[in-house]
Order: sequence, then structure tokens, then C-alpha cells
Amino acid sequence: MTGVFKAITIASLALAAPAFAGGDADKGEKVFSKCKSCHMIQDDAGNNIVKGGKTGPNLYGISGRVAGSLDGFRYGKSLKSVADSGLAWSEEEFVSYVADPKKWLQKTLDDKKAKSKMSFKLKKEKDAANVWAYLVSVGPS
Repeated sequence: MTGVFKAITIASLALAAPAFAGGDADKGEKVFSKCKSCHMIQDDAGNNIVKGGKTGPNLYGISGRVAGSLDGFRYGKSLKSVADSGLAWSEEEFVSYVADPKKWLQKTLDDKKAKSKMSFKLKKEKDAANVWAYLVSVGPS
């Protein structure tokens, strides 16, 4: 009976995990082509991994970085409030944010008036998870 219980427990944990966990970096690189009109990926030495726009912040090293905290970028008031809270980017937060930035900010800040400067959305969780996997793969070790 313990074998059956163990299998049920493992299956339950797998089902409880976020549906987007473990994206595909290769697919994420392709999806990132939608993001690069506003975002670049440039390492700390100034080397371009992906030459992109500067409307959005540099996404190099986003994993674990406090949201809204990149020096030299002018964030909106709501994202600055998130930075003040110390919330760091994780796959779960990133996927939720890019699906609907305004909704994420309102929920995260518990403020229905929170606004986002970001207008683009990645509505498919898998696309967002794939972009996250790509960003992590090209980020610092």
C-alpha cells in the first residue's frame, strides 16, 4: 500500500506545480523576438546577447533581481512600489506579470489603481515560461 500512497503523493505534487514550470530556452529565444523591440539582453561587461530596444529594462540577470530595481531605468510608480517591497523576479512572478502587467501590479500591490507602463502581453503561459527559461539560460551563472 505504501507504493500506491507514494505514487499518489508524487502525482499530487506534480499536479500542484505551476503549469508553466520548466520552459524551453530554445523556444523562448524565438518568442523573445517579440520582446526585443523594447528589451535588450546585455551582460555586465556591455556585450550584447540580444541587441534590442531600450524602452524596457535590460533583462540580463533578471532571475532573482528585485523587480523595478535596475539602475538607470525609469520605472513607473507602481513598479517602484514593488521594488520597495523587495519582491524578486521568479518564474512564477515573471509569467504572471507578462500575461497582464496591470492586473499583476494591482494584485501584488493590492491596489486597484496600480498602472503599468508595459502594454505588451504574452498571454500563453508556455510562451512566457519559455522566455523565462531563455533569459535564465543567457544570464549570469
